Amino acid sequence: MPEALAKQMRKQQYHIVGGHSAVKSCKYLKEGILGKRTCYKNTFYGIDSWRCLQCSTMLSCNLSCRFCWRISPEDIGLSWNEMSTPDWDAPELLAEGFLREQKRIVSGYKGNPKVERKRWEEANKPAHVAISLVGEVTIYPFLSELIEVFHRKGMSTFVVTNGTLPERLSNLKTLPTQLYMSLVAPDEETYTKTCRPKVKGAWEKVNRTVELFPSFKTRKVLRLTLVRGLNMLKPEEYAELILKAEPDYVEPKSFVFVGGARYNRGLELGDMPSHEEIRVFAKKLSEETGYIISDERTDSRVVLLCKDKDAEKRRFIQKK
Repeated sequence: MPEALAKQMRKQQYHIVGGHSAVKSCKYLKEGILGKRTCYKNTFYGIDSWRCLQCSTMLSCNLSCRFCWRISPEDIGLSWNEMSTPDWDAPELLAEGFLREQKRIVSGYKGNPKVERKRWEEANKPAHVAISLVGEVTIYPFLSELIEVFHRKGMSTFVVTNGTLPERLSNLKTLPTQLYMSLVAPDEETYTKTCRPKVKGAWEKVNRTVELFPSFKTRKVLRLTLVRGLNMLKPEEYAELILKAEPDYVEPKSFVFVGGARYNRGLELGDMPSHEEIRVFAKKLSEETGYIISDERTDSRVVLLCKDKDAEKRRFIQKK
């Protein structure tokens, strides 16, 4: 990893693991330990935010989405190719490093008098791993093996992909507990404007992943990160892709005006849809697909659509 990128990431409180990975605490980890609000994934799926480890297996991405709040190599003058690595860290070493750094993060809250002691103790034993922090995690060639390491430890896993590497997904021998795909455009023109791909044929690859999605024998989610005036349009065309992908859940969600999305990516605070706008868009998706509106989080500006009553009934992940 280029030292310039590592330095900037450490400044932003990323904990670097190995040569191409990182851990960072989510604000809901802190709030959860303090007994305050939790992430919307707690509301939708029962994930305890204070026991969630947020990490990434790759710090670069093959897209440059305008709504992305995370640090990008391009932000500090590096090209994506400069982030490629021939020396991949072993999955066992990554898992060990992720858990070590998470414990280091959590230890910092021990002296806070507002911390709920029971939750702090639980936070020292993460039960869930969100492989989604930054970059495109499926670039890492041993993702399947990493998922297996965490599952052997009794942990549940979420993997979030942008869908541009369908061959990597189809080769996963061990699937995550829940597989997320970011579906952020209804057509190629909108996709190009929104995601600004660095690779050729990205939209075609996304469509290939959509076609493959029903074959993945695990819980599946499509997340629609929506920006007013950019990609929050044509709900009927989003609906066609949803019906083709057959996910268990769909999450229409407002983009968040923080980080990189505030500065050089051309978006403004006014581009954030209100929660009511997200609800209206979700209702249109529901009408077009038959998916059920099951839950929502006003503070996160997100709505949960379930495929059917069965998906709604089993949405909470069993705790081990």
